[in-house]
Amino acid sequence: MMKLPRIWPRRILKDRTAVSATEFAIVMPVFMILGMYGTEVAWMTIANMQVSQVAVSLADNASRLGQNDNSGVTPTIAGIDVQGILSGALLEGETLDLKDNGRVIVSSVETKPSNGKQYIHWQECSGKLNKSSKKGKPDLVGAVLGTLSGVTVGKAIVTAPANSAVMVAEVWYEHKGLFGTMFIKPTMMYEEAAVVVRDDRNTGPGLTGGKKSTGC
Repeated sequence: MMKLPRIWPRRILKDRTAVSATEFAIVMPVFMILGMYGTEVAWMTIANMQVSQVAVSLADNASRLGQNDNSGVTPTIAGIDVQGILSGALLEGETLDLKDNGRVIVSSVETKPSNGKQYIHWQECSGKLNKSSKKGKPDLVGAVLGTLSGVTVGKAIVTAPANSAVMVAEVWYEHKGLFGTMFIKPTMMYEEAAVVVRDDRNTGPGLTGGKKSTGC
């Protein structure tokens, strides 16, 4: 076997050509992984912020239903009105594909004048994710007796004023990573918001307008 001269190791150790390229090749995978992880965390943060914004917008839009009614009669809310704001919420979350990976829910929390108890009069949902409201289902018995002392939104107990309602919006979203499950597993996000109805509203009939297509 031919032996290499001893001078070769010395030359290799003293050789400074292509040092930058060698260093770059060594550190590039590390920086790529760190960059991808940072991008993943940033996207997850942005997604959570968007889900929160959808919840706030949905509650606010629900509270404004009937504002454009100029009939001179206290307006009632129709199922088609609620369907419109739910569709708008899904459209607002289009960059997240909220329609296929999420669920938007709006509930009308109202009060019974006879005893001041709260109840969910009606509730509507949209989106393909199989999730239910954390606030419960509409309470038909509550329309007569009232069953709740209020609903929890965040850390606060929210109650509806007499002869009015609080619109409670909930948004569920299953977040999936940009790079699959390399850095994070699919994460279930949940955000909620509540806004008191801004104008007079006839809450007695509940939702009007016949059969609805967005029921939970």
